[in-house]
Amino acid sequence: MPEPSSSSSKTSPAVDALQPLPFLLTAQQGEAARALLSYVASLPLPGSDPQLLAVVVTIRAARGGTGNLTGADLAALRLHEPREAVEALRGLGWQIGDGIFDSDPAAPPVPVTVPDLARETDHPLPLGKHVRSRVSGWTTRALSAKPVKKLPSAARLAALFAAAYSTATLLGQIPADLPEACRPALPDLLSKGFLTELSGTTFQLAPAVGHLAGRRPPTEEEQAMRRPVRTAVGQWFAFHADAWEQWKDAATPALRRHAESVERCALCALPVERVAEAFMLPAGNKFFSRKVKVAYGQWKDEYPDHGPQAARFTVAFRDEHGHGPSFKQLGEGLGWTLPRPVLGFIVVRLVANGWLTSTGQVPWTLRPGEAAQQQGIALPAARKPPRTVASARP
Repeated sequence: MPEPSSSSSKTSPAVDALQPLPFLLTAQQGEAARALLSYVASLPLPGSDPQLLAVVVTIRAARGGTGNLTGADLAALRLHEPREAVEALRGLGWQIGDGIFDSDPAAPPVPVTVPDLARETDHPLPLGKHVRSRVSGWTTRALSAKPVKKLPSAARLAALFAAAYSTATLLGQIPADLPEACRPALPDLLSKGFLTELSGTTFQLAPAVGHLAGRRPPTEEEQAMRRPVRTAVGQWFAFHADAWEQWKDAATPALRRHAESVERCALCALPVERVAEAFMLPAGNKFFSRKVKVAYGQWKDEYPDHGPQAARFTVAFRDEHGHGPSFKQLGEGLGWTLPRPVLGFIVVRLVANGWLTSTGQVPWTLRPGEAAQQQGIALPAARKPPRTVASARP
């Protein structure tokens, strides 16, 4: 019989099997997946069972604070102690009915409410409908991947983190907020073939699950279509002078004056792109990992007077600049050389304790709060105009 032609247009099944699957997540959706995992890691939960359940509940309830879960969904997670996991979430104030323990496929879904996710402002996971849906599908695919679907919850949760933090080249670095219960399970991901390499804090995702990788640069098409958002890992903000002027035209007179005082401040000398980005884009997520909170606790013991110091600094800064400091300017001015998340949490606590206050989410508005004012640390009743704005009088 004649040999088959090598120019045949058909591809053999063996060759098809070698073709990598397309990535499930875009660059933006990968950021959303990491935000989801960081949020869950920041919750005071006792172990991987409740943490894995929290991932599923959170993505279901991310949009409006309430999502549906069935007993079959709970059973599919194969938690070691499902009732204890549910009770742990209830301990956070999450509302979960007992119907969740009915594993009958015909049983109706149970509404699960997460108060944190029902907030209309300062939402910790501001996900669009399509992004939420894609991250939900990615979560399901990752947890059911052949190398890990029969592993304990700690290993499957570790697999989610590994996939979310893997790059397009399948290389990744273990994030600092990986739950402690997951760390001993990392070798299991290597032995089962979910990872091909594991050394210290670096790893490589196996090609068979490479389509789950969540950390990759946006394609040209994605960049062209992407709406600007503020993220924890980077900024995709295209500055356009016309758009900046339109934003200022639409702002209130007071907000415009404030924005221009920062833009024209000769002491700050900030690029206009940086100023426009801070005012035009929404504020980032306001949740912090346990490691950040532990670092804050250790730091504040070394700086017992940080509240009054911060309040006094904002008074002096505003007197010189005509506007308040940014978080970064506050930290640099006081010599607090800290990672950005820790500095952010410090400011959050200073505001919560009344040492500082700000005008909502408006940048460069930090000033003394009520506790500082009670100690006589306050702004003067009348402000001088910013030094960079010339007087209209001759």
